[in-house]
Amino acid sequence: MLPAVTGRDEFAALIIRTDFSDETAWQGVQAALLAPWSASGYEPHVHVIDDPAWDGAAAGDVIAAVSTDEDLSVVFLADSVSMQDHQQSLLAVAVLTRDECDSDEEFEAYSGSVRTLPTAIHDIHANLSIANLDFADVAEAARADGAGIFRSF
Repeated sequence: MLPAVTGRDEFAALIIRTDFSDETAWQGVQAALLAPWSASGYEPHVHVIDDPAWDGAAAGDVIAAVSTDEDLSVVFLADSVSMQDHQQSLLAVAVLTRDECDSDEEFEAYSGSVRTLPTAIHDIHANLSIANLDFADVAEAARADGAGIFRSF
């Protein structure tokens, strides 16, 4: 059973570390997460979970654990790929279950996962939080990238 996520400001992007194999790599990921957002220099607003209880947690388990947060539309996982990837890409996972959707089309538009740069999490989180875009837009932008990574809109 994964612990409850508490104390997250609804405007903070939720980052959960799910790989504890490389502390140096994690420090690099954290530094990238705390870098100013965009060329305009906006300060990042993140809620980081760095608890070994989450080690090895799969995306589905994470979604189940955070699904009670009604203000959360996406969670970002610092997984084993994040720790090994020179770009430190995180896994952005839409927080939506099939049961919450009225149709398969709605589920496909608002669910899924993509890899994203740490500096791009704010684009995703902000746009999904205000329903400016849906997760299908994020996935489409990632597919347009040669490496399949979301970089920005």
